[in-house]
Amino acid sequence: MFKRKKPRSYGQIASDFIYPRGGWRRAGTYVLHRLRRLPDQPHRIARGVAAGVFVSFTPLFGFHFLSAAALAWIIRGNVLAALLATFVGNPVTFPFIALAAVGLGRRILGLPGEPSANLIFREFTRASGELWHNIKSIFGPETAHWNRLWEFHEQIFLPYWVGGIILGVAVSVATHYLTVPVFRAYQRRREKKMADRIARAAELAAARAAAPEGGAAPHPRSGDSPRDI
Repeated sequence: MFKRKKPRSYGQIASDFIYPRGGWRRAGTYVLHRLRRLPDQPHRIARGVAAGVFVSFTPLFGFHFLSAAALAWIIRGNVLAALLATFVGNPVTFPFIALAAVGLGRRILGLPGEPSANLIFREFTRASGELWHNIKSIFGPETAHWNRLWEFHEQIFLPYWVGGIILGVAVSVATHYLTVPVFRAYQRRREKKMADRIARAAELAAARAAAPEGGAAPHPRSGDSPRDI
C-alpha cells in the first residue's frame, strides 16, 4: 500500500544519496526531528548519537551502519539514534573528514605530504577493486597482487584510522555532552505539553458533566481545540 507505483532506478537511488530531493538541509532537519522524538532516556540517545558520529570518522565505508549499531550496543546507547547520527558522514562532509583524518594521521606517523580528497577516495576505489580481484584469484587462474594494497594501507588507510579515531573521539564526546541537555529539555517540554492537554481535557469533561441536563455544554476556553485536546 505504501510502496512506490514506479520503483526508483539505481541511478535515482545514487543521485538521492549524493543530493537528496529536498536538499541536505531538509534531510538534516528530518534526522534531528526523528532524534528528538525517540522514546528513550536522554543519556542513551546521546550515547547512540556519539556512536554514530564517531563511526563517521572511520574509514569503514560501506559498514558505517553496522559499526554504529554495534558500538551503540556495546556502550548501551540507542541503536536507532546511532544509525541516524551516521548522517554526519555524507557526500558533503566526507571530503573534509577524510582530509582532516588522513592529514592528522600522517603527521602523527611521520609521513611526508598531505594527499588531496580526490586522491584519497581514488585510492580507496582502486584498493577495493584490487581486493576484490585478489579474492576472486583464490578461486580462479588470476594472480593476486598485495604490494599495492600494502602501500595503500601504509599511506592512506592506517593514517585515516589514526587521525579518524582521534578526531572521532573528540567530536563524539563533545556531541554527547552537548546533546544530553538538549534531549532532556525537549522531553520535559513534550511531557509538560502532554500534561497540559490532559488537564484541559479533564476540565472540559468535568464541566460537561456538571452542566444541567439538556442545557448547552460550556464552550472550551480560548485556545482549546480538538487538536489541543
